[in-house]
Formats: sequence, C-alpha cells, structure tokens
Amino acid sequence: MSDIVLTAGVRSNLLQLQKTADLITATQTKLATGKRVNSALDNPVNFFTAQALSNRASDLSNLLDSMASGISTIQAANNGITSITKLVESAQALISQANQTSDTTVRASLATQFGSIRTQIDKLAGDAGFNGINLLNGNNLTLTLNETGTSTVTVTSVTFTSTGLGVNAAANNWGATADIAAASTNLTAALTALRTQAQSFGSNLSTVQIRQDFTKAMINTLQTGADALTLADSNEEGANLLALQTRQQLSTTALSLASQASQAVLRLFQ
Repeated sequence: MSDIVLTAGVRSNLLQLQKTADLITATQTKLATGKRVNSALDNPVNFFTAQALSNRASDLSNLLDSMASGISTIQAANNGITSITKLVESAQALISQANQTSDTTVRASLATQFGSIRTQIDKLAGDAGFNGINLLNGNNLTLTLNETGTSTVTVTSVTFTSTGLGVNAAANNWGATADIAAASTNLTAALTALRTQAQSFGSNLSTVQIRQDFTKAMINTLQTGADALTLADSNEEGANLLALQTRQQLSTTALSLASQASQAVLRLFQ
C-alpha cells in the first residue's frame, strides 16, 4: 500500500522474502510435476524442443497401430496359404489314387472329392482376410511407415481361389488318363505359386516387423530426449526446497530485526 511507509531495511528484507516465496513455489511445482521445465516461461528452447520431440513420438505411436494391423493381415494371408497348400496336397493324393485305377466309377468318385476340395479352396481364400483386407482375394495392403507419409510399403495381393490358382474342375470325371494328367500338372503349378507367394508374404512380413521395431526404438529415443530436456532431479529439487525454507526462516528473522528500530521509536511514546 502506497500510504504505508517502510524503512529501507524492512523493504529490503520484505523483497527477499517475496523472492524466496516465489522460488519455493516454483520448486514445489517442479517436485509435484517431476519436470524442471513446465512452460515456455521456464526455458523456451527446451520447452519447445521437447514438445516437438514428444509430438513426433506421438505421431509414430499412432502408426504402430496400423503396422500391427498390417502384420496381422499378412499373417492371416499366410495362414490361408498354408491351409490351401494342404488342400492342394490332398488333391494330389486323389490324383495319385485316380492314376492307380482304371475303374471309371472310382475315378468319378475321386473327381467328386476333388470338386469338394476346390470348393474349400475358394472358401479358405475368401476367409483369409483381416480387418476388411484379404490379400488372397485381390485386396492390396498399403502401410505408412513414417509420420510424414513419405515412406510406405505395399503388399500386392493375389487371387488364390481355385480358378486363380488354375485348379480347374475335374474334366469328364477323370474318365480319361489325359484328364488326370492335366489336373496333376495344374496342381503342381498351383503348389509352386503357393510356395512362391508364401515366400513373398514372409519377406513383406519381415520388412514390416523390422520397421515396427525401428519405430518403437525411435519413439523411445524421442521420449528419452524430451525427458532429458524437461525432467527435474528430485534429489536436487528436494535439497533446493530445504535450503529455500531455511532461507525463508532466516529472512523472517532478519525482517523482525529490521523492524526493531521502528519499535524503539514507539517505546519513546510509552
């Protein structure tokens, strides 16, 4: 208050008390938040640099979800290929049995079983999708690998239905040996295509998993860098608080001593 007159000594000690109180408040805030830089006022360079690092880490974290979904999509397709391969191998067993007999009735029965396997191949190819994307039924998968969208990977799909694999229906119920031979040739080509595509999916899966691990490591590096710029040393801040509290007590004592001169004047009137 402007109408209150304080001596120079009292004003000096009062100013020191106010500064000490501000420092105590700031130190308590650092201990409460665990950060030595809580706003741009504390250290603008460190604050905005740490914020940029944290923002990038957050952007990369969002990409991890799509990478995980992409990995599951590739794994689903690979599971489908594994199952379709087993079906094709079962069909080859039927071919072998058909070659061992000339009985047209038996061959017709085997051809019917072959038709059932073709149906299951189609169903497996249709069920090998994940989250709306089926790499075995014509849906390509594109994954973004960095926060700017400049790095992507595209997993090209295939159509591994029975028709797409060239596993045609049993001609003439396999009544002729030539029909069986043609089916055998088709199955061999289908197996080759399945194994080749499995290798391709495996390579794509490895690429995405490596990028996923890299992204996780990068997020950790960014977060560690941001923390190094802003986190407080709790031991140091605790020691600072203790020292400030001691200073505050001493300043209060000094203020009391500074006011004794005015109190001496008061006693003259008593």
